[in-house]
Amino acid sequence: MLDRRSILKMAAGGAMLAIVPSAQLQAKTPGKRLAMVFDVRRCTGCLSCTVSCAMENQTEAGRGRTRVNQACIEQGDSFATLAVPNQCNQCDNPACVYVCPVEATYKREEDGIVVIDHEECIHCQLCVDACPYGARRKDETLETPPEKCNFCIHRVSAGLLPACVETCIGEARSFGDLNDPKSKVSQLVRDNKVYAMLSESGTKPNIFYIGLPEQADDQEILSLNFLEWQR
Repeated sequence: MLDRRSILKMAAGGAMLAIVPSAQLQAKTPGKRLAMVFDVRRCTGCLSCTVSCAMENQTEAGRGRTRVNQACIEQGDSFATLAVPNQCNQCDNPACVYVCPVEATYKREEDGIVVIDHEECIHCQLCVDACPYGARRKDETLETPPEKCNFCIHRVSAGLLPACVETCIGEARSFGDLNDPKSKVSQLVRDNKVYAMLSESGTKPNIFYIGLPEQADDQEILSLNFLEWQR
């Protein structure tokens, strides 16, 4: 249930969502530029993404790699409820990489995916605090590496879609190479107003949103309640 105290107000001040110019998104970079687009107008909040992600990647309870935040937005005399997915933004300028003391977190040159080398990770969890999106799930015991989305790298390497994209019943998630003008994500960012969370932070995320209110505060969206599926 959505707590009414978590209602997202259309407030003045704060960090408003910023439109990302399609020309900027479609600027060619070396190799692939894998990205995901969330169309919140199509997201039903069914949590098929979180369930399939947890099952595919065998994550522990409470440490899922993707979440769906629940936002209730005031619109005149009524309220509109939005389901807003949140996960690792696969940033071009990732804060998590810079704080890792052993370089266990790095960004792959061939496709831009930010990954954790579980063999090299020393479980210090510094990257958890460094991520401005709250997208890393800490191991409170410090015995294992943090959990984060890596676009189901094992599936993508085999030519498959990430599990969350394949199981999304509303087709709210799209995945592909922004450097490929024929890809669905490239077409979506070309034909729609596309927003990025915390664009002013300089992280240059590769997760984009369609259908969010322009006057919404992205920091508040990221801190809203989220639904957790029951195992």
